[in-house]
Amino acid sequence: MGISIGEITRGMTILKDGELYEVLEFEHVKRARGSAFVRAKLKDLRTGRVVTETLRDSDDIEVAFMETRPLQYLYRAGEKFVFMDKDSFEQYELPQDMVSDIAGYLLEGMDLQGLFYQGEMVKVVPPNFVDLKVVEAPPGVKGDTATGGEKPVTLETGLTVKVPLFVKAGDVIRVDTRTGAYVERVG
Repeated sequence: MGISIGEITRGMTILKDGELYEVLEFEHVKRARGSAFVRAKLKDLRTGRVVTETLRDSDDIEVAFMETRPLQYLYRAGEKFVFMDKDSFEQYELPQDMVSDIAGYLLEGMDLQGLFYQGEMVKVVPPNFVDLKVVEAPPGVKGDTATGGEKPVTLETGLTVKVPLFVKAGDVIRVDTRTGAYVERVG
């Protein structure tokens, strides 16, 4: 059953012309003459490619219902990331381009959620917050507020995050995986 363009929301998974997409951004456009449409940035969940599409009510768009399963991140094997279903112990591999946006948050043994469409794993969702160790941090210069009192640090996964000046190498910090922002120092 198709949906109207007015029902589209950010984060929704849709089927358009048989392809599976996640809605990353959207903007409703209503013109004085002519019909309204939605300009949307969509991520192809099978290839990881991001496209910009103009969606109209005449398009065949359906909501794709996703199954969620608990997963554990096992390891990285070259260009593939390996996950295990915590219930069935079945292992799944995703190519690097499918997890590139969350790879910097993944630690071996971490629990996360896998999204499946018709039995095929198409996306991995990390917890909202992860605790990661700072491995490289430049010294904070007291009075250096030109950058808003922040400095970039490198975490154990290779991710770079801006943090307050008092954070140093060896500290464990909490990072919001949805925004990539520093939340607090936890150890």
